[in-house]
Amino acid sequence: MIIRPAALSDLETCATLDSSFQTDHVWQMEEREEENAILIAFRTARLPRTMYVAYPRDNRRLAEDCAQGHSILIAEEEETGKILGFLSIQFQYWHDTGWIRDLVVDRHYRRQGVGSALLKAAAQWANEHGLNRLIAETQTKNYPAICFYQKHGFAFCGFNDRYYANQDIALFFSLSLR
Repeated sequence: MIIRPAALSDLETCATLDSSFQTDHVWQMEEREEENAILIAFRTARLPRTMYVAYPRDNRRLAEDCAQGHSILIAEEEETGKILGFLSIQFQYWHDTGWIRDLVVDRHYRRQGVGSALLKAAAQWANEHGLNRLIAETQTKNYPAICFYQKHGFAFCGFNDRYYANQDIALFFSLSLR
């Protein structure tokens, strides 16, 4: 597998990758008000049946992301040149952070190290550019992604309860690079 920067000609293929996912668990948010405090907690909840979920963003907007200065890394099968996945990262130099907006691995190539290779390449690129931290976002219902980020050393660092267009809650995970 080769990890490389995306060319504009790659973006159409990236848009066709199956970015949907399925899960048996979610992170459920609980909010409670007490005297002088608002308490927020997340707990893992098992679902009564497997949920199939569409990715919250439209991958067809990757060209727009590139135009806005996002970097897109491609995971490509070395022998065939087939695109297996991509990672989109926005660099926020004002606080030395790389913001991972998308990490998509086509359904047929998941759990084969593609996402890990993309994440490692993003961390390496961020280090080379003097960034101190990576932040990744995912939906509360994307339990596979939550587990993936935690497995790679990311720690929960916040949420936004109406982040996505479909009003899903976004979870934010942070990884210190220093």
